[in-house]
Amino acid sequence: MLFKIFLLFTFLVSFVQGDILKPAYLEVIQKKQNTYKILLKLPVEGDKKPLVNVKSIEDCEEKNIRIISSINASYLKRYDLICNENLKGKVLEIEGLEDSRMDLLLRLEFLDNSSQSVLLNASQNSYFVQEDASSLQIIQTYTWLGITHILMGFDHLLFVFLLLLIVKNMRLLLWTISAFTLAHSLTIAGATLGLVHLPQQPVEAIIALSILFLALEIVYASRGKVGLTLQYPWLIAFIFGLLHGFGFAGALAEIGLPAQAITLALVFFNIGVEVGQLIFVAMVMLLALPLRHLVAVKSMKKLEMLVVYAIGGLAAFWTIERVLAF
Repeated sequence: MLFKIFLLFTFLVSFVQGDILKPAYLEVIQKKQNTYKILLKLPVEGDKKPLVNVKSIEDCEEKNIRIISSINASYLKRYDLICNENLKGKVLEIEGLEDSRMDLLLRLEFLDNSSQSVLLNASQNSYFVQEDASSLQIIQTYTWLGITHILMGFDHLLFVFLLLLIVKNMRLLLWTISAFTLAHSLTIAGATLGLVHLPQQPVEAIIALSILFLALEIVYASRGKVGLTLQYPWLIAFIFGLLHGFGFAGALAEIGLPAQAITLALVFFNIGVEVGQLIFVAMVMLLALPLRHLVAVKSMKKLEMLVVYAIGGLAAFWTIERVLAF
């Protein structure tokens, strides 16, 4: 019953959200000695105005303010920040973050090609700008971004969940998950570094279609028809993993990478994605183990098929919705 409630909760949330949950973003780029370009990007729902903003900084003045509130469900605020001295050694505070449930990625770039990145939230809504950022800061920030992105990317999680239903053999499951991991790691790196490119909207539609494909494979298997996925699950996981990687890369492109540590940030974002994926797999397995002892085999199979039909219907809805958004 707990497992069923967990799944239904996931479906309900994912029906509304899909893969749109993203952190807020504040970019501070030094253009001249004491002049900075500021970009504040906040996720919004409908016409609701966000209450999050950058608190005024002492000895700094905001100029050329431009606000756009209707781009990809985001609120954008751009302006120039003119200060009497360098921002290093000052505190950047985000007002309203303590009353919201969103995280905010703060990224600063300076004329000396150094950069700093930190993830702020309700419990930590300010940041003391350091003279020099450590590699550990980048590792912590981008690892956590990878974890949160996969755990809030419900379409990616549903794809992994269906793989768990298809592959019953533990050794084959490890090969299949590894193939999925390798594939999306390749495309995350390639797309982020500009080596390959695909438009984001078709990619999102194909990701939804990949979930529908797996759901149909499971339905056909229940009727005695052995499809390609059941024969070569690792191959299907690898092929669709390449496409899912473009989805991850799209999210990473929006928040950017530190100029002086692109490789480090990219590697640990990938690691974060894999850690989040393993957390999800472990959760499903831990919840499924007691259920197998409590529910009869026939009832378990019926429950699995109910879940598969629900996922397939949701994936079909997402596919149509995303194709119409082209």
